Amino acid sequence: MLVRIAHEIVERNGDGRVAIVGIQPRGVVIAQRLRDKVAELLATDVPFGEIDISFYRDDLSLRGPEHQPEVRETRIDFPVEEHTTVLVDDVLYTGRTVRAAIEALFAFGRPRRVQLAVVCDRGHRELPIRPDYVGKNLPTSRRERVNVRLAELDGVDEVTISELAEVRA
Repeated sequence: MLVRIAHEIVERNGDGRVAIVGIQPRGVVIAQRLRDKVAELLATDVPFGEIDISFYRDDLSLRGPEHQPEVRETRIDFPVEEHTTVLVDDVLYTGRTVRAAIEALFAFGRPRRVQLAVVCDRGHRELPIRPDYVGKNLPTSRRERVNVRLAELDGVDEVTISELAEVRA
């Protein structure tokens, strides 16, 4: 699936001025794999970054102090103005994570263009966000959760769908 996405990225960005940025945490692992494949196809180094959206979330004020997100590394060490930046994440759901990632990316400058690559698109958008590259469309209900497990973090590569545990008052 990532090989296909890498080919699509190269086809749509023929000038080779593309950078890959993973959204913490799982998007970073996927982005590293994708960057390696794109670099191989282009026969050149491809700039890579990782971005944390913790301070750009729109639900921080809704969370109690005990449920604040874990802050992770943000590293963008290339000029975003010179590149088409492909944001990479594991699952696209409401679009709120991607909105926050775009806002965080713009803190580093005005990208030439921003594209979005995801392993799974499960629908249920709350914002007008559409991926440019999709590994698999997975129609789900809001009572389900899509779990992307990665060998680097979980010891196995797999995608599963599970029922959300019911919240009891």
